[in-house]
Amino acid sequence: MSDSRAKTGAAGAPTSCVLIPARAGSTRYPGKPLVPLLGKPMVLWVAELSAKAVGREHTFVATESEEIASIVREAGFGAVLTAETALTGTDRIAEAVQRLNYDIYINVQGDEPLVDPADILRCRDAKARDMDRIVNGYTWLGDDEDPHNVNIPKVIADESGRMIYMSRAALPGHKSADTRPERYRKQVCIYCFTRAELRAFAEFGRKSTLERHEDIEILRYLEIGVPVTMVETRPGSLAVDTPDDVPIVEAAMRRHYGL
Repeated sequence: MSDSRAKTGAAGAPTSCVLIPARAGSTRYPGKPLVPLLGKPMVLWVAELSAKAVGREHTFVATESEEIASIVREAGFGAVLTAETALTGTDRIAEAVQRLNYDIYINVQGDEPLVDPADILRCRDAKARDMDRIVNGYTWLGDDEDPHNVNIPKVIADESGRMIYMSRAALPGHKSADTRPERYRKQVCIYCFTRAELRAFAEFGRKSTLERHEDIEILRYLEIGVPVTMVETRPGSLAVDTPDDVPIVEAAMRRHYGL
């Protein structure tokens, strides 16, 4: 793929694209990017929603799979083939950006078929205002979501929005019932990076200690000293982590899209 660069905002604004990491060989859910949701591969739902934010010509899928790349290209999106050995989705994005030329790279996870294009733009604009910080989305857990569910990364941030920590445990903790949090923040997998930030992530060369324990890749940035700003997104985000999530997410999609 040749280098690509084009303005996606007002004159003089940073250029931006969406990159969707899509690994066919997922250890927890093999073939997950192509799982059909309401008859369409999940990765295409995410690509179409991302294109509403940045344009189809600025929406790419980074994958090690020729099959995924072919399906994505047939649907009119860009695909960047990457190595099978990428440690995480962000490492895969770091490899893919060597083939692209933008100012801001927006990583939208391929298992978020209810991602809101307005949230993608909200995160992008926050990054454009402070290019020295990573941006990551969050929302509040719904009443039907369990903060102790290890498939949902919970996040705590200071009053300025800077991430303090993210965990699969329920955060913040509490000592007694009367100090229990009224609600919990959960991660929404929209991230914004510069090329240099992605290079620093990949050049670390391994999963950091906390990242390995939690299996949450954004923690690598905390361990290499790069600040992360959390940006609130709309409620209702749901991800497909296991096959059991498919009917739940499909039901939410029917309600959301009026299908």
